[in-house]
Amino acid sequence: MLHKAILFSLGVFALTGCDAQKKTKADSKAPEMTTNIKPDEQKNDLIYLNEGENKFLLDYKMNITFKGISEDSRCPEGVNCIWAGAALAQIEVMGTSTRPVLLNLASIDFPARNYLQAAEFNGYTITLKEVTPYPKAGGTEELKGKYKIAVSIKKDKPSSGTTKKSPPSLWK
Repeated sequence: MLHKAILFSLGVFALTGCDAQKKTKADSKAPEMTTNIKPDEQKNDLIYLNEGENKFLLDYKMNITFKGISEDSRCPEGVNCIWAGAALAQIEVMGTSTRPVLLNLASIDFPARNYLQAAEFNGYTITLKEVTPYPKAGGTEELKGKYKIAVSIKKDKPSSGTTKKSPPSLWK
């Protein structure tokens, strides 16, 4: 009798565990995918991404994914701060013939803390222009998963055609 009760209990626990796994799989959202975004379809040449969103930019031959905000030390609304703070966005970019690269772009340039607003990738400069929403006095925990960013992508200008000159020869 004791063996039957133990086996029955194990069966119930196993089925309960399976049900819990199904719920967590259903609750987790897959990243949204938008394809073939052209620069002329963008508002003010900005590309807007929600946290977890993935876009393929046809004209740039590039895939861009907003992974999330790894740090948000911006001064909350309605609070007087000594330093304005910065938000650090993790953006994964991948060209059609390159491997994925994770860029950490900041809302402000602050080289002393290695915060850069722009980074170069595959002949383009990617610049973080906007991070919303702005934190409230309660903290940034409730903002996780709700962030939205705006980036601009500009083609790097080729060099001005100057060539390296060889140093004058010492032997004549």
